[in-house]
Amino acid sequence: MEQQKLPNVTIAIVLAILSYLCCCFGGLPATIVAGIAFILVYKDENKYKENPELYSNYSQLKTAKILAIIGMVLGIIWFSMSVYQINKMGGWDAYMEQVKEMTEQWED
Repeated sequence: MEQQKLPNVTIAIVLAILSYLCCCFGGLPATIVAGIAFILVYKDENKYKENPELYSNYSQLKTAKILAIIGMVLGIIWFSMSVYQINKMGGWDAYMEQVKEMTEQWED
C-alpha cells in the first residue's frame, strides 16, 4: 500500500510561520492564525492515529504543531503586554487621549 501525505500539514506550517509575522500587528491576529494552524494539526493528528501506516509526513506534522504552539504563545504574550501597557497608561481612555495628542502633533 502506498503511503499518502497528511492533507493539512503544509497549510498548518504556513499559518504557523505567518503567526510570527502577525505579531507585528498585535498579539490577537497572531493568536488567531496560530489557533487555526493548531486546529488543522489536531485534525491531521487524529487521521494519523487512525491509520499510522498510511501516512508518511508525520514528522512535518510535529514540526507544524511546535511552530503553532510557539506562535500562539508569542501572540498571547504580545497581547498580554499590550493590555498591561494600556492599563499602565491609565486605561483605554487615557491611551486614546495620548494617541489623539500624538496625532495632533504629527499634523502640525
